[in-house]
Amino acid sequence: MALVVRPSRIHAAGVFTTTPVRKGTRIVEYCGPRITPEEADRLYTGAPRTYLYGLDDGKTVIDGHGIGAYLNHSCDPNCEVDEIKNRAFIFALRDIGAGEELLWDYNLYDDDDPAPCHCGSPKCRGTMYSREWMAKLRRKAAKKKAKSKKQSEPQSA
Repeated sequence: MALVVRPSRIHAAGVFTTTPVRKGTRIVEYCGPRITPEEADRLYTGAPRTYLYGLDDGKTVIDGHGIGAYLNHSCDPNCEVDEIKNRAFIFALRDIGAGEELLWDYNLYDDDDPAPCHCGSPKCRGTMYSREWMAKLRRKAAKKKAKSKKQSEPQSA
């Protein structure tokens, strides 16, 4: 299978396949130096964009380089990431036609900076953060609001 990086309607550059890809096919490995989450924070705090992928072990972040780092986010992806033996591979979720952009759901977490989504899908949730992370942020905001309201109420003697 041949992959090409070219302009994307979603964001800057994206990865496109020039041949059909069958569902379940391993497309590319998400490669790059392995760093700690703390090092990633130190290196990229304030950066407008990063190509980081946090492994499930919670101790390792891949600082993405190569073609895998150019896959864009979509709320209705045609690819997914699967970790095998501490390596991150991108697989086809469905049959993908020649010329299609390869997309996966970033399911971002562990931050509250804006991460708007521009995928254009009818299923777009408006953010690249996972549903679970957004629910956590909403619960946190509700608790903060309730605490603030309680503190502003007059105290009875």
